[in-house]
Amino acid sequence: MIGGGTGDAGGPGGATAPDAEARADVAPAAAPSARRSGEWARHWQYAGLPGLDLLRARYVRHTFPRHSHEGYVLGAVTGGIERIGLPDGAVDAGGGGIVMINPEVPHTAQAGAPEGWAYSTLYPSAQLVADIAAETTGLTGTAGFTDAFAADPEAVRLVNGVHRAAEEGNALAADSLLRVVIARLLRRHGGPLPARTPAAAGARTAERARALLETRLTSPPSLEQLAQELGTSPFALLRAFKNAYGMPPHAWLTDARVRRARRLLEAGTAPAEAAVAVGFTDQPHLNRHFTRIVGVPPGAYRRERAGSARTYKTAGKGPS
Repeated sequence: MIGGGTGDAGGPGGATAPDAEARADVAPAAAPSARRSGEWARHWQYAGLPGLDLLRARYVRHTFPRHSHEGYVLGAVTGGIERIGLPDGAVDAGGGGIVMINPEVPHTAQAGAPEGWAYSTLYPSAQLVADIAAETTGLTGTAGFTDAFAADPEAVRLVNGVHRAAEEGNALAADSLLRVVIARLLRRHGGPLPARTPAAAGARTAERARALLETRLTSPPSLEQLAQELGTSPFALLRAFKNAYGMPPHAWLTDARVRRARRLLEAGTAPAEAAVAVGFTDQPHLNRHFTRIVGVPPGAYRRERAGSARTYKTAGKGPS
């Protein structure tokens, strides 16, 4: 899945003037102050870019457990090496490269070199990518990325430009650069995602198990109890679930709890309350799992979103 480019010849829209217009230098803003560990991270939203999360970080010892995202991941590696574990194998992404991960693809991440890695990441929603694909490419069906990694210093520069413009409160530049870089990557590395095929018996069992776990997030059954309810055996359920979702039920449940906690924190819920609401024993349990999967602690995640919203409204750019 490590791929090169196929050029900028696209469908309707092709490579257009915005690519050229976006070439003005936009250097990344200064990174947050490094902690003593040498690691730092900022995970935030900019109200001028709806449908997008942003992460800038440097990690050395931090490892992301297997998890997935509802939207896309576009990570611009600016230093070191990030090792991404994907269903088809591991990819080592070095500086000047872009990591591209489609929605709901399970993956891990960790340092691929002693110095760790630094990156600027965009998390565009599925709807945002679909809108850009429809306007700038000839892709049919659900658009996605056929390469997990590509060496593309220009795309890295554009991603950094999105971050810099958002940090400066320049919504016009941030939105323009965002659309340019997504269109560029879709033209070079895009393709239709595989259509869903009729589910086999094992896949149907896994889907039913997932639905049950979603309704019992705070009080899930044991594996044996879940298998009994579904009329199967625990090991058969384990195999079916991992085949369908790339991770066992307990790992999927933790990921689902963190996703729900993110929505609660974005709505202003305190971390301690969010922990109980999603089924964690207490706030320390939420802190541990949230930080491992999202990359920042829940308190910092909540503060960034509250701060971004206040800044946007104070500037007179948002709703009153």
